[in-house]
Amino acid sequence: MSSIPLPGLIATFTDFGPGGPYTGQMQAVLLTQASGTPVVDLLSLAPGFSPKPAAYLLAALAEQMPRQSLFLCVVDPGVGSERRGLVLQTQDYCYVGPDNGLLAVAARRQHEARVWEIDWRPEQLSSSFHGRDLFAPVAAGIARGEPPPGRLCGLDSMVGWDWPDDLAEILFIDHYGNAYTGLRAAGLYRSQALHVGPHRLTYARTFSEVPSGQGFWYENSCGLAEVAVNGASAVAGLGLELGQPVFLEAHG
Repeated sequence: MSSIPLPGLIATFTDFGPGGPYTGQMQAVLLTQASGTPVVDLLSLAPGFSPKPAAYLLAALAEQMPRQSLFLCVVDPGVGSERRGLVLQTQDYCYVGPDNGLLAVAARRQHEARVWEIDWRPEQLSSSFHGRDLFAPVAAGIARGEPPPGRLCGLDSMVGWDWPDDLAEILFIDHYGNAYTGLRAAGLYRSQALHVGPHRLTYARTFSEVPSGQGFWYENSCGLAEVAVNGASAVAGLGLELGQPVFLEAHG
């Protein structure tokens, strides 16, 4: 990997929420400085102020995106502090974002990863919006074929490098009230039940395999174990919330 391949698209991954100007401001930089590269908003509802659960969600979602996508990632409660900015290149993808654990899970799961510490700074850098002023211009430069503006550093120097392979908690709740966990379904036995609060949930392949109103877990479209209720909100019906621990019943 002597250079970073030109990305086919840039995907933004943030905790900015669906309202407000932040996603639009950041995408305006991308569209101005890398006008030939399509930009998509992959997710603006990552867990707020929470790089750790967001890291597991990012790693899962990224694997469903086209190869050579570039991810501009901003879940950054430490913005303006001494935390580093990073460019991560793997065999299939590139990521730009803060060194607070957000990129670490993707780095561990992808092949042939290497990471640069960003040492470039723009003339004007807001202390509260590095997504627009620092990370977006760096991502745009990579999309134009420029090398990462920084020095290579050790992968094991990344914050979060020592985090577990999977995260046994609820890390995302979708529009329907379904709850993603940080457990990859491929590593679970279908005979295993998940325990969330007082609820014991068994596996079903899809919603129609259980009666209406019944809770269950299944493998969702990005490969994570997800808790759902057929025809209703799992959050409302089961009393779930972000960060809630999930316990896996022993197999066999």
